[in-house]
Amino acid sequence: MTSSLLTQLLDYIKASPTPFHATQITANRLNAAGFKAIDEASAWTLQKGRYFVTRNDSSIIAFNYDPDSLPDTGFKMVGAHTDSPCLKVKPNPVFECKGYQQIAVEVYGGVLLNPWFDRDLSLAGKVTYKCLDGQLRSALIDFEVPVATIPSLAIHLDREANNARTVNPQTDLPPIVAQVDFDFHHQLIEQVKRCHPDAQIETILAFDLSFYDTQAPRLTGLHSDFIASARLDNLLSCFLALEALIASPQAPNAMIIFNDHEEVGSASYAGADGSFLVDVIDRLTPSSESKIRSLAASMLISTDNAHGVHPNFSAKHEPRHGPKLNGGPVIKINANQRYATNSDTHAIFKSLCEDKGIPHQVFVTRSDMGCGSTIGPITASKLGIKTLDVGLPTFGMHSIRELAGAQDAQHLVDVLTAFYQSPGPSIVPGET
Repeated sequence: MTSSLLTQLLDYIKASPTPFHATQITANRLNAAGFKAIDEASAWTLQKGRYFVTRNDSSIIAFNYDPDSLPDTGFKMVGAHTDSPCLKVKPNPVFECKGYQQIAVEVYGGVLLNPWFDRDLSLAGKVTYKCLDGQLRSALIDFEVPVATIPSLAIHLDREANNARTVNPQTDLPPIVAQVDFDFHHQLIEQVKRCHPDAQIETILAFDLSFYDTQAPRLTGLHSDFIASARLDNLLSCFLALEALIASPQAPNAMIIFNDHEEVGSASYAGADGSFLVDVIDRLTPSSESKIRSLAASMLISTDNAHGVHPNFSAKHEPRHGPKLNGGPVIKINANQRYATNSDTHAIFKSLCEDKGIPHQVFVTRSDMGCGSTIGPITASKLGIKTLDVGLPTFGMHSIRELAGAQDAQHLVDVLTAFYQSPGPSIVPGET
């Protein structure tokens, strides 16, 4: 584990309060590493090199391209997602109640709601506006400072709060932002101008804004054993996959795919169940024969966080399958294909870990509990490629602040780098 890697990780998450910001900072990091930006709307005549492309400003694909070797090497893909559960601002958000100005919000994804109370919240996201010359433009904004809070109801007014309190997302969650009237439209214009001084704005037309906790990511624990942060699910995976790709300039046809909207099912223009990756693959493979051969030789590692065994709730885990923080990446398995791992991909990843001396763990959900899913099964079914689901163990998944192991960051980046730089995923056919 290096302090440099962890410092960069914390900075990456802090600078990424929304999927738009995560995509932007990823693109900036790729630019600095020599990747060339390409546009979906332009014709592609790509030579051997390193490239990246974005969609919706919230999803990004980057890759090393070596067309001559592609049918033999296939693509070595690592997938993750840029979105996290949060509270999004409704289109007509401002209302007044008892002298307080509040913002109407909609729950995005499977949010653990109680931890959102009594936090210093800020706003960030994407704003689309009309310029003075009539053009439509979009810009990313981040208020950065605390602008809102959702106060808890005092226990004196709800004596059952510690036993039976539930959260009504319509009535209990609107954050308080002021006691005096304000023009939300004007506030957005001011933020666009602050973040983009050259913007010539006539009017704000639309926005995609999310509240987030302003408490910065940091290391915690007596020996700094843990990473405490918002959005570890799944920016932790995004950053480590990005670093592994950048560290592998000679790895032919290595690729990262970071999709938005995983937390709400991935069925969107920018999600894994959309056409983004399929469209990119089609443009990189000149014929159907080349495409099929390339995909047959390909493999995807879907990296999404795993549930660490909680010492206070260990009965929630399947016996002998309770991953520990700092115990290494977790291979995620589900018989009903909620995770895409199979025997072959499990073995390939396990072999990589053992060759490099990297600890690894296995997770299955208890048979009497439901199982979440990832972009892994979606991508596997759309492309027909070998797929593995792995992730770093965490506590408090989908809370406003999650916890992961500091040593695990190095474990995952090391095995992903080994995956990119290995000869390729292959299993010799056995006897039947």
